[in-house]
Amino acid sequence: QVHLVESGGGLVQAGGSLRLSCAASGSINKVNTMGWYRQPPGKQRELVATITSGGITNYADSVKGRFTISRDSAKNTVYLQMNGLKAEDTAVYYCNVNWYFIYMHNYWGQGTQVTVSS
Repeated sequence: QVHLVESGGGLVQAGGSLRLSCAASGSINKVNTMGWYRQPPGKQRELVATITSGGITNYADSVKGRFTISRDSAKNTVYLQMNGLKAEDTAVYYCNVNWYFIYMHNYWGQGTQVTVSS
């Protein structure tokens, strides 16, 4: 079984910065994708950014140039550096890890609240 625990959320002013962390534990395939998703109030969950074990990144257009995803694969930890935060970034942020072997393995953290005030 796999567990993911997010941390680093909180309240920040517009234009500010925040760094999220997610530590994964358990039996995780070395070849995997880790990422961040978010769910604003009243909206669907959406992709923020992903990073493969090979270092390939993917970002939502809305966060390009402002957010940076990184990982420490030895620690099974993924980070999200968020700069230039906007009110629209307010959401619950969820950590994810997934890989394919015979079938799709997909795991989620419980989420951390990020609130951007004006």
